[in-house]
Amino acid sequence: MGVTKTQVFTDKQNRIADLAKALAHPARIAIIQHLLKEKSCVCGDLVEVLPLAQATVSQHLKELKNIGILHGEINPPRVCYCINETVWQEAKAIFGEIFESDVAVTCCK
Repeated sequence: MGVTKTQVFTDKQNRIADLAKALAHPARIAIIQHLLKEKSCVCGDLVEVLPLAQATVSQHLKELKNIGILHGEINPPRVCYCINETVWQEAKAIFGEIFESDVAVTCCK
């Protein structure tokens, strides 16, 4: 498999791609929806909410935390997660900017 050429794209384009990639799994969307619904930090009960094993949930949480959309607070033996409001606002702005653009389709009809 070839090496991706991320360096030929802008930092913003790479950030959008990173956010999109991290959000591109239904389990991660379910995690975010649950955290948004709870409007607080969630400790450990994500496994009870999702039909996934603890290891799988942990892997998805790691991906979301890597892009910064989640905060994690470690209080052994538990880790509590909540939405990082700064990154959430960044993602809303980025994707809003893209999807608010008008499309004038003049072909492919």
